[in-house]
Amino acid sequence: MRRRHLPLLAAASALALGRPALAQDGWPSRPIRIVVTFPPGGSSDIVARVLADVLSQRLPQRVIVDNRPGAGGTLAAAHVAQQPPDGYTWLLSNTAPIVLSPPIYPNVGYDPVTSFTHIAYLGSATTVIVVNARVVPATDMPGLIAWIKAQRVPPGYGTSGAGSVGHIFGEQFQARTGTTLTHVPYRGSAPMQADLLGGAIPLSFDTLPQNIEHIREGRLRAIAVTSDRRQRTAPEIPTTAEVGYPGLLADNWVAISAPARLPPAISQRIFTEVSAALELPIVKQRMDEHGFDMRAMTQPQFSAMVEEQVRVIGGAVRALGITAQ
Repeated sequence: MRRRHLPLLAAASALALGRPALAQDGWPSRPIRIVVTFPPGGSSDIVARVLADVLSQRLPQRVIVDNRPGAGGTLAAAHVAQQPPDGYTWLLSNTAPIVLSPPIYPNVGYDPVTSFTHIAYLGSATTVIVVNARVVPATDMPGLIAWIKAQRVPPGYGTSGAGSVGHIFGEQFQARTGTTLTHVPYRGSAPMQADLLGGAIPLSFDTLPQNIEHIREGRLRAIAVTSDRRQRTAPEIPTTAEVGYPGLLADNWVAISAPARLPPAISQRIFTEVSAALELPIVKQRMDEHGFDMRAMTQPQFSAMVEEQVRVIGGAVRALGITAQ
């Protein structure tokens, strides 16, 4: 994907520097890391770099992105959970390492609720059912299901990794449609998309932002989005409910979390700075361009949402009996 967000730094400077942030009790006195659970080029990486650009202008220290992919995001999450609670290491948390992966991977090395200070909710990106337009002739859901059932060998579906939103959705998709597919996990969306575009895999369940440009160019064909409403960035793509499968939903939220026992003053400062960054027109534009649905949420509301999803959705994943591949 072309990184159209790179000019963001210059565009945001005037806006961000107009609201200077003074150091509080010496924090921050050195650079801050945002640890991303997937490789460069994916949706999570895009969000992290947009934030890092703006926050580097608001804060007296640089904010850098540290990509640590692998094991459904659990490697990055475990790394952050083990860092000192001093405000210098953040996790770009998301649905996979917090909700979906802990029931799938043994001994992840952290508790998704108690090992973190969940600070600021950023937004969510819907998943899209997408096929290689040269390999799969289907143009709608009935056609896709018929094509899958007609194959002698179960087709492979690509995802950003075992335990990802796409993986869990793939299991639900097969159960609801009566189809059989083979899961092909990758270390992030970017390498998976390369194989999808090349025809090594015929279809995938992946975030819409990662695929929108290739859909518009006709190299990929979108069958449906897994949200409860059509997306502003691609209003022509129907929802799963519209194609006959209500309740077949998948959503990948992104947020900022930090190690547990983070001092409240630093936690509040991070929340304030991130919230201010999200209000900048340039940030809203970039998030919208990449299909992220932004929604305001207080820190207690976000923490409560995490607890509920870990209990309800995480419990449902555990009941599926899925194991890491």
